[in-house]
Amino acid sequence: MAPFPTILVIDDEPDMLWVLESVLRSQNFDVIKASTGAEALALAPKTELEIAFLDAKLPDMEGLEIARLIKLSHPSTQLIMISGYYYEHDDKIQDALRTGLIVHFIPKPFSNSTIIEALKTARSALGRQNE
Repeated sequence: MAPFPTILVIDDEPDMLWVLESVLRSQNFDVIKASTGAEALALAPKTELEIAFLDAKLPDMEGLEIARLIKLSHPSTQLIMISGYYYEHDDKIQDALRTGLIVHFIPKPFSNSTIIEALKTARSALGRQNE
């Protein structure tokens, strides 16, 4: 099977970046990281971007705005929103899920298995089979 594209992880908390990177690398994925919206938007065009994990609140931009901007250049990208601010039943999150802006929502704190399940959801949405 061809190598899976790199996953972009966007979070302003270094510990959160480390955890997400560790979990995703344990599943044999390459990871690039961004700690601001501007950094993520600069990296996105340079990446075969199929999946991204995105914090809802960053110091320079709202996560949902970053999601919209990423979708403009990478419409098929599967975005997974992570947040300690929003909850799954929040109207903004439900709207983002309903419209396909995001494919999955993960509330903080989360377990490693929650990240792996979200990854499976994103891969399924891409039409990929689990290995």
